[in-house]
Amino acid sequence: MKIIYMGTPDFSVGALEALIAAGHEITAVVTQPDKPKGRSGKLSFSPVKECALAHHIPVLQPEKIRRPESVAELKRYEADVFVVAAFGQILSKEILDMPEFGCINIHASLLPKYRGSSPIQWAVINGEEKSGVTIMQMDEGVDTGDILYRKEVFLDREETGETLFEKLSVLGAQAIVEALKLLEEGKLVPVKQKEEEATHTTMLHKSMGRIDWNQSAPVLERLIRGLNAWPSAYTGIKGKQLKIWEAYSVDREAFAQMKDEADRKPGTVVKTEKDRFAVKCGEGFLWITSVQLEGKKRMCTHDFLLGNTLAEGMVLG
Repeated sequence: MKIIYMGTPDFSVGALEALIAAGHEITAVVTQPDKPKGRSGKLSFSPVKECALAHHIPVLQPEKIRRPESVAELKRYEADVFVVAAFGQILSKEILDMPEFGCINIHASLLPKYRGSSPIQWAVINGEEKSGVTIMQMDEGVDTGDILYRKEVFLDREETGETLFEKLSVLGAQAIVEALKLLEEGKLVPVKQKEEEATHTTMLHKSMGRIDWNQSAPVLERLIRGLNAWPSAYTGIKGKQLKIWEAYSVDREAFAQMKDEADRKPGTVVKTEKDRFAVKCGEGFLWITSVQLEGKKRMCTHDFLLGNTLAEGMVLG
């Protein structure tokens, strides 16, 4: 098939590579404009643009894809279908109706659950047992179109936002190739989403990572895993920010012998060992095994404790 591919981040690269490998003709790639990076302000390409250029595919980078001049530019390229994966702009009805088979989206959740921009992280934060990708026929709503194809994956006990991101990127690449084959054969049957089962995600921002030690240990463990690798969960220590990269929860019984446990406030360091330290939460405790002190590199707790004094009774936050 002739395809115009729309995508921007790392998540979108695997699907583009898979479509090329499957023999589809990518007539153009549409991605977000280059952005300044670092102190130098040098413009950096999106991962999808880098992939397209490596394959000598024309790249379009409209500021606003809904503008008439952007639509006119799209019409210069032949396409049976537009494939969209985390592009980052909303398509107009004129664009949705342009190709013969419309616009098909690779969404990183099992729709109708987790519509919106950050379904991967929220699946981990909310403790879902499984996630997956949905190949969806796009309409004018946000992730509201008919379901065409789905693939599922179970979350590991120690799943993070980063590991699930990688899994679903691979799964999305497999799913779009399989779905397009069925589309060509006329075997895809659209299924309406059940609106009563729909849930929505919000955009991630750094302030979400601030740890409230009054919450339960299992909730905080999932937050830490879900926000790994971005924007990350963090607390305060001696006036500096301390990112918590890896932690696991234990219930109150694990510290049943602690005489003054009930008197200690959430956020208190209750025990330190060679390669971990425990912090009291609103319910239960977190063993912290990987951290990053402000201005330093990420490290295991063992290395952190070698260079930093963390006394029992110290309160974080």
